[in-house]
Amino acid sequence: MIPNVLATRYASPAIQAIWSTDGRILLERELWIAVMKAQRDLGIEIPEEAIAAYERVKNTINIESIRKREEITRHDVKARIEEFCDLAGYEHIHKGMTSRDLTENVEQLQVYKSLEQIRNKAIAALHLLAKKAQLYKELSITGRTHNVAAQTTTFGKRLSMFGEEILLSVKQVIFLIENYPVRGLKGAVGTQMDQLTLFNGNIEKVAQLEECIVKHLEIKASFTNVGQVYPRSLDYATVSALYQLAAGPSSFAKTLRLMTGHETASEGFAKGQVGSSAMPHKMNSRSCERINGFAVILNGYLNMAAGLSGDQWNEGDVSCSVVRRVCLPDAFFAIDGLLETFLTILNQMEVFVAVIERENRYYQPFLLTTTIMMEAVKRGVGRETAHEVIKEHAVQTVRDLRNGSIEKNDFLDRLAKDGRLKLSANELQDIVSIAGNHSGMASAQVSMFCDQVSSLVSMYPESLNIQPGRIL
Repeated sequence: MIPNVLATRYASPAIQAIWSTDGRILLERELWIAVMKAQRDLGIEIPEEAIAAYERVKNTINIESIRKREEITRHDVKARIEEFCDLAGYEHIHKGMTSRDLTENVEQLQVYKSLEQIRNKAIAALHLLAKKAQLYKELSITGRTHNVAAQTTTFGKRLSMFGEEILLSVKQVIFLIENYPVRGLKGAVGTQMDQLTLFNGNIEKVAQLEECIVKHLEIKASFTNVGQVYPRSLDYATVSALYQLAAGPSSFAKTLRLMTGHETASEGFAKGQVGSSAMPHKMNSRSCERINGFAVILNGYLNMAAGLSGDQWNEGDVSCSVVRRVCLPDAFFAIDGLLETFLTILNQMEVFVAVIERENRYYQPFLLTTTIMMEAVKRGVGRETAHEVIKEHAVQTVRDLRNGSIEKNDFLDRLAKDGRLKLSANELQDIVSIAGNHSGMASAQVSMFCDQVSSLVSMYPESLNIQPGRIL
């Protein structure tokens, strides 16, 4: 069998187990057993020894045997029913159920369990990111907009910027988990007709059975009015939440790649690691590049899920089946691999303070242009006049530095000599001394982010136990 690369190469064992063929079959068998027990408790004649027999063989899973049955039946659920019944020696499962009573609930359970895993892993990443932000909240760096030097910021503030986006997306995942509705046992067209027939028209017993199964699935909410399938817009909401969760790490990764090019930071380089098979000196940002690639993959699955939303015929059909069999598990494999890689980077990343300080010194006069402009305005210079004067000298200074006409940045000297600005050389030097390493509210903003993360971690302390696995 050709392996799923997303699963075998990138996803963690926990997510692999949820979506494995064996794992799915076991969930199905446990659901069948839960239905049998509930039906028995509500008066349907199902022998105790039959339930015990099914319990004994539920872990005996022979994929090849089921495959051979499906080749004959051309029906995956019927093949799995026959296999389980033959193993147990009884025929008491699937009473009053249609295929989608089994598959919809199990698929939703896989989604739900995966969302919980992803939530905890994302919170673990936020915890690490907040620690890094706190560590570097006072480290001044050259802030960039349009990837061009703009103003002074701090590395901690930059990390918090991406962190706050991740925090927002984690809250969306939490909201989805808390409000995610399971289909339940609704029958062929959603009316629960077969269960009602099984219980001789006893509406209360049908409702009790539904309650038992929802409790077994441990999903808080449930649908009341569905047809054969639950709305596929819910799958879109799920993959959309995963795609949104990928955005913050992806932007972080792209920025860290840019910083690596400037030699101000890197994702780290492990002992024995090779950057290039041809160029021994290379230390490529391959993990960051991988995160960006995962974001592209998730975008593809988001489009697949979007194609199923609003495309339901009557009470439902299974034209969506082949799409969902790909996009749901693979979307979780991708986001899990992304978060595994993100955790690894956060643990191994390096920051090169000496290079950062050198860059700051080079750009510092230009980084203060807005401050200088405001000081000139306070002295009575028109705002647009000040803007034009500063721009004129800044652009020319940059050009002279780039073409080698000057060796030292003399931008401040040029401003001091221009009477239109009404700022002396001493006043300009004072501005540099006072505001040179000032990064506004950056430090306070980082602290606010860290407090928010700390509060979230306290709600999900199990997230602190998560460590990244082996990253290839």
